[in-house]
Amino acid sequence: MKEKWMINEIKQYLTEEQPTEEVLRVLYQDQRKGVQTLLKQYEKRQQEAQAQQDLFETMSQNEKKLRNKGITYIAGVDEVGRGPLAGPVVAAAVVLPGDFQLLGINDSKKLSKKKRELFYQYITKYAIDYAVGIVDADEIDQINILQASKKAMYQALRKLNQVEHVLIDAVNLKQLEMPYDSIIKGDQKSISIAAASIIAKVTRDDMMEKLHQQYPLYAFDQNSGYGTKQHLDAINGHGLTPYHRKSFLKSYS
Repeated sequence: MKEKWMINEIKQYLTEEQPTEEVLRVLYQDQRKGVQTLLKQYEKRQQEAQAQQDLFETMSQNEKKLRNKGITYIAGVDEVGRGPLAGPVVAAAVVLPGDFQLLGINDSKKLSKKKRELFYQYITKYAIDYAVGIVDADEIDQINILQASKKAMYQALRKLNQVEHVLIDAVNLKQLEMPYDSIIKGDQKSISIAAASIIAKVTRDDMMEKLHQQYPLYAFDQNSGYGTKQHLDAINGHGLTPYHRKSFLKSYS
């Protein structure tokens, strides 16, 4: 280390490098206010990184218990789109490798759109296998949203090449031919379910953005089909599209 670094040099070093204990000791002895501010920022980044690592470890426990029993092909399953007034319900099933690591992975609703899309790219690149199931609005009206959600999950799972055990977010899939665990708030407790949540969310959001191109008055690109004021005003003014769930709209009539 040089005898005395410029502030911008220290900033670049702490951002891009993993500092040694010797360098940190020298920096902590540097009384310049700018240096101490940079050290506080560095400490905060380290604490955030450790918190993400700890969360990832916690969310990996269900998978680790199964792998310790010799189970390799563990599918996480989740769905999105139960509540909207329009659009399909989409489920995803994902099988992750044992060495998978993605710090910051969580329930898709807790992530920004940009981070969800980045994570989607990473998950689909490194997953052993993944698939989606989709049930449209007409069928939701016919069989109800719970049964439609389950059907989408079954669809996704049947597309996977190999599954030994399934981890599901809060739903019981009694027709499965393999063992499964239904985990309340599973998208916050299992990396496999969280990964499925992200794939399902990004897939459905992309579908709703494409529907927006056909029906821009309903702002599907902003509300994802949920009953915002703008969406309800559009329904009142222009009627329903073929993608609206008529059974959901009875309470609004």
